[in-house]
Amino acid sequence: MIVVLAGTSEGRVLARTLAGRGRRVVACTATAYGGELLAGSGCTVRSGPLGETSLSGLVSGARVLVDATHPFAREISVLAARTAADHGIPYLRYSRPAFSLPDDPLVHPVPDFGAAALLAPRLGSVIFLATGSKTLDLFLPPARAAGCRVVARVLPAEGVVARCLSLGLSPADIVAAQGPFGREVNVALLRHFGAGVMVTKEDGAPGGLGEKLAACLELGVPLVVVGRPDEAGGEDLAEICDRAVRLDGEISYDEREGDNHASAWSGRD
Repeated sequence: MIVVLAGTSEGRVLARTLAGRGRRVVACTATAYGGELLAGSGCTVRSGPLGETSLSGLVSGARVLVDATHPFAREISVLAARTAADHGIPYLRYSRPAFSLPDDPLVHPVPDFGAAALLAPRLGSVIFLATGSKTLDLFLPPARAAGCRVVARVLPAEGVVARCLSLGLSPADIVAAQGPFGREVNVALLRHFGAGVMVTKEDGAPGGLGEKLAACLELGVPLVVVGRPDEAGGEDLAEICDRAVRLDGEISYDEREGDNHASAWSGRD
């Protein structure tokens, strides 16, 4: 059995491909919506947050653990590597290729969210924040101290919107929509809110960074890009898939018993 932490579009591709190659796959997604995207994949789908106990329980029956989580999801990657080592099974990390930013006066790479929070109010009075709800508490104090408005584009989940409201954002300052978006949508959003600066993460081409960059360059809006946490570059998707199949070895379980058919369940530690 192969456990895939499938928190990205590439993770879902890996899970589907491995299942299509006759492997028994447990694909883990952080949200129920992510699990729904794997419907009909041939994988067993586990939706919900993973902690030390729940991940250990999954890995105990696995031969390989494949980590295809988001570049900024460092906590789960550290936990996954440690859990695989504890169980004596291979850990494979898919690292999304970095995005090559242009040398342009509108583009401002910064090392972390704290630096971005301090820089953004100096670049524009309306900050369009596309870094998710978890970073709001870093951005709001310096923005408010400078008299800036913060507009947050976040996932359309009840708990996420509730967090935004609890931190003092008004409904007019919340864009609850599932990305990534094309250049035209980014242009429309920046124009609609009169954004003076956009802040995003360096989450690669699959995260829509190219489209955000194109929109900002078109409108002359500064773009602050938060650098991803340091990690060694991984193999490409095809190499990860091939290695996982080899490490899984000969199939000794009954593929017809139903474990490889799509199902969904959720649990917490």
